[in-house]
Amino acid sequence: MPPRVSPALRTASEYAWRLLVVGAAVYAAFTVLGRFHEVAVAVFLGLVGTALLRPAADRLNRWMPRPAAVACALVGSAAVLLGVLAFVGETVAAGWSSLVAEFRDGLDRLLPYLQRPPLNLDPEALTGLRERIGAYLSGHREALLATALSGAGRLVQVLAVAALGLFCAIFFIASGDRHWRWLCEQFPPRAAERVAVAGRAAWRTFTGYTHGIVLVAATNAVLVDVALYALGVPLAVPLALLEFAAAFVPLIGSPLALAVAVVVALASKGPLVAGLVVVLIVVIGQLEGHVLHPLLMSWAVRLHPLVVAVSVIAGAVAAGVVGAVVAVPLVSVVWAARQALRSPSAGR
Repeated sequence: MPPRVSPALRTASEYAWRLLVVGAAVYAAFTVLGRFHEVAVAVFLGLVGTALLRPAADRLNRWMPRPAAVACALVGSAAVLLGVLAFVGETVAAGWSSLVAEFRDGLDRLLPYLQRPPLNLDPEALTGLRERIGAYLSGHREALLATALSGAGRLVQVLAVAALGLFCAIFFIASGDRHWRWLCEQFPPRAAERVAVAGRAAWRTFTGYTHGIVLVAATNAVLVDVALYALGVPLAVPLALLEFAAAFVPLIGSPLALAVAVVVALASKGPLVAGLVVVLIVVIGQLEGHVLHPLLMSWAVRLHPLVVAVSVIAGAVAAGVVGAVVAVPLVSVVWAARQALRSPSAGR
């Protein structure tokens, strides 16, 4: 007579092998995405562009044909983006010499503080460090600018991903509904209905997240630019643009970007202004966490802050900066699809 297995152990074993199968499937999916991560990033950029530009294309479509509306929306957004980048580049180039001079003066002001207790650093070592930093900033201007502009990877890969993302955005904006209907028709009728329900919920959440995070990032950038300009910190516009880009990584992006502003303020304006920038970090963090996110994104993304933090860290560990950016919208979309499928009206 075979040994009797307790119901609890039987139930646990049934869940265990199902979890193993799900884990193997998830691992296989991420392995495939890792092999073709450039394609995945390009499709993600295409979806972001679609979420941002499709409302404008739909409005223009009231007065012109669809292809012309899509072309106007894409060309207009590209012109604005290139104009902003050109303005930032000109600002950095124009203020670089003054930044180097202010950086040296700031180090001179900091030396007495570093030589006093409790640090008691060697004055000769500090003087040599100042000279080396100043010489490096003066002699490697072009190298630093090139590194800042091309740090995401090799230029050819970046251009290829950008071109594929633009290509995806064009077709998604022009005829995304038709493509989605074709995809749903490839499933059996009942499964196709459930896929359509999950897809609508996922897209609604993704567009809400995209619009919300752009508004949050733009608000943060404006506040940082105004505050740094009022404090007299150099390169306020490039630092505000850095804050705008970093805000797409929730929780940790804005503090890291403002930490760069603290370093610039410390070197150029001294400890007092740097302390005020630290206060700015706290204020913007509180404003973002307790006002902007609940006001602009709570209707689209309903995730606990702990889930957001774990998602960002896991995405960063798995895929670096790209993973940190993609993690929260991905988790939000999956959760929205799950909630839509659990609705009593799903699949009816």
